Amino acid sequence: MTDPTHDPARTSWVASANGHPEFPIQNLPHGVFSPAGSGPRGGIAIGDSIFDVSAALELGLFGGAALSAAQEASGRSLNPLLEAGPAARQALRRAVSDLLATGGAGQPHAARILHDAAACTLHMPARVGNFTDFFAGINHVITAGRITRPDNPVLPNYRYVPVAYHSRASSVRVSGEPLKRPNGQRKLPTEDAPTFGPCRNLDYEIELGIWVGPGNPVGEPIPIGQASSHIAGFCLLNDWSARDIQSWESQPLGPFLGKSFSSFVSPWIVTAEALSPFRGPQPPRPAGDPAPLPHLLDANDQATGGLDIDFEVYIHSAKMRADGIAPHRLSAVNASVLYWTVAQMVAHHTSNGCNLMPGDLLGTGTLSGPDVGTEGCLLEMSRGGQKEIDLGNGETRRYLVDGDDIIFRAHCSRKGQVSIGFGECRGRIGAVT
Repeated sequence: MTDPTHDPARTSWVASANGHPEFPIQNLPHGVFSPAGSGPRGGIAIGDSIFDVSAALELGLFGGAALSAAQEASGRSLNPLLEAGPAARQALRRAVSDLLATGGAGQPHAARILHDAAACTLHMPARVGNFTDFFAGINHVITAGRITRPDNPVLPNYRYVPVAYHSRASSVRVSGEPLKRPNGQRKLPTEDAPTFGPCRNLDYEIELGIWVGPGNPVGEPIPIGQASSHIAGFCLLNDWSARDIQSWESQPLGPFLGKSFSSFVSPWIVTAEALSPFRGPQPPRPAGDPAPLPHLLDANDQATGGLDIDFEVYIHSAKMRADGIAPHRLSAVNASVLYWTVAQMVAHHTSNGCNLMPGDLLGTGTLSGPDVGTEGCLLEMSRGGQKEIDLGNGETRRYLVDGDDIIFRAHCSRKGQVSIGFGECRGRIGAVT
């Protein structure tokens, strides 16, 4: 549902927010930042600035329900805010929007409550207790399946089960950190035995990250009709993948060291409320596909569970940077390619009584379209390393090389609404140590 905080006519006294491609006043994502010379604290992105929640609390700018929510959003981790639930987030969103709106009560305190974002350090927004990665992009399933299982690319359970695996929470890191090329066992088809050494086929996967809000007790599943209230917000997620390690180790129990070395998230949590204007019907399933089982089927979720988010993947090689060339766009895709809704992922995750906790992170799995230029990873673009990808400057890639920057961007745009963004999720590949 939308409210005055989404009003496209609403402007801000923070001049850079008006027309900002990522963080207009209609967005207001949460994060954790450090101003120069100070420790981490909760903040909210607004234009080219960061709104300091702690400073606003010290000035007494919050009252009512927004006061406790601001306290929960002011610390070194946003887990308390995630746990508080939708009503608390909504109260804080309305209060901050009013403070920052043109003529709002925050303007006289601009020097205290605003920081230049470029001069701040961004941190992980929350402590990740658990990380579950789904496989909800059916085009990735089909394309990757044709590479690894040409005769049977989509297994029978896929159209009934939101397939997932538990990944490694401890190695989830924030955008901008360097990534060391991992070591592992790898075996080419022409080799008689595996060898141990640096990953040869390093890849990215562009995903939508989902931050869990209020959890559920062990043994008490979250019904599909209530699942959306347990979703606090979203981010960009890069599920780095060591394809050669992954292909050798994955049978029979699935990904392990080929995935657990690191995943990156963008630093801002775009709240579920900010995405309200960009929701719509979940795209219909292909003719002949079965309907979801009853515990995964809800009329409201089918009517509003689709997300209209445009994603882009860029590469910026060491040569491009040296030559002063802008990053090269590898692909673009919309979240409409998801076969399962986010609520269905949450409901299925807890359907056996598994408990989710505030700050748990879910990944949608690779977002890929059916056409050239919509692939969500190099595995698909290079057809398993068989095809060279032209970067437009004389360079080619099959997989990533040391020095490559991978950059994810995403935006929501809809007629009659102010567009919002997620900020970047980026990482540079370094040599193994």
